Amino acid sequence: MASPTNWRFSGDYFENCNCDVVCPCLASLRAPLTARPSQGVCDLALFFHIDRGSYGELSLDGLNVAVIAHWPGPMADGNGTLAAYIDERAGDRQTAALGAIFGGAEGGPMAAFAPLVGATLGVKKVPISYAIAGKSRSAEIPGILHMAVAPLPTMHPSGEIWTALGHPIAPDRLALAVGSLNSTFSRTTACAGTTLAKTATTHRSTGRTSR
Repeated sequence: MASPTNWRFSGDYFENCNCDVVCPCLASLRAPLTARPSQGVCDLALFFHIDRGSYGELSLDGLNVAVIAHWPGPMADGNGTLAAYIDERAGDRQTAALGAIFGGAEGGPMAAFAPLVGATLGVKKVPISYAIAGKSRSAEIPGILHMAVAPLPTMHPSGEIWTALGHPIAPDRLALAVGSLNSTFSRTTACAGTTLAKTATTHRSTGRTSR
């Protein structure tokens, strides 16, 4: 069996789910990932912009990735469905590398989700836009999704709430945010077959991820 390839990237990340504030899978009286989602099911979209990245000797600089997932109940119960969307600007080798990383096959944070996924719908190349405006973030895949988030209201003078909840992607530093009312994604290609349009608890982080 071939050894996993060393990879590393730094950049920006946010996610948007359909739970109320704050996601009970991260913060509740129950063990992590065992609490029932506040809407009964978990619809989750994660977005990554890679400022600088590499997979072995292969550059991943400047590329965007979206991972869309659905769980019918608590994450710890498994049976999740996952799909990955890769920046259309990626070459074939870059697409394969990003698919392996974000599918969990190459270790790192996404590998924590792999045991919880029962069906993987594969990888699709699409145009992905990722925008940063001050403390707000947004991403769009035309015809599939548009997500926008801004900091959760707070009395803190920084205008942000930073936490250390042990999230696999940002365990030590993660900002809480809320999704825009017009954030939507079509699950017809990603998971199930409805459209989600809901204010959502969201997490934003900047930092470095590697294996």
